[in-house]
Amino acid sequence: MSNNPLSHTMNATTLRALTHFPQELEAYYAAIPADFKNWAPASWEGVPSEPFTPIEQICHIRDIEIDGYHVRFHRILHESNPTLASIDSETLAKEKSYAASNAAEVFAEFREARTRTAELISELSPEQLARTAVFEGYGELSLRSLVHYLCSHDQQHLAGLQWLLGKIEASRGPFKAID
Repeated sequence: MSNNPLSHTMNATTLRALTHFPQELEAYYAAIPADFKNWAPASWEGVPSEPFTPIEQICHIRDIEIDGYHVRFHRILHESNPTLASIDSETLAKEKSYAASNAAEVFAEFREARTRTAELISELSPEQLARTAVFEGYGELSLRSLVHYLCSHDQQHLAGLQWLLGKIEASRGPFKAID
């Protein structure tokens, strides 16, 4: 096996994780009790994702996919070493009224966007995956690097939803020992 980064396409494990993520996200979100979809803890200390309520988490993921990663992939493929802007997620959440969003619509839009992402990535040549950019907050990277950051972002938000579930359960007290 060659150590040349131009000798292979995208890692199959990463592609699989990206492809299966919409179902995982929906399952994690479904675990949130209905009356806690807009709930926020008293403190966000320790949250492994952005400090968003459950409904805001899924809206953020949808918008980062479409307004963030789709744009970034396009720019890397069509521009020479572009500088990719980071997105102000908190401002976007307010502008788009995340708290009032319909989860079923958010998931439908996200599934469609992720399908487009996975199709694009799986069709890229090694040369395209090696194209470079500078990403605000991350520095120099390749398109391949950006795909891994997207996969990492997905995992951060699954962890964020689990963290919220922990906070929700802790807020419900009082606790009784189980024999």
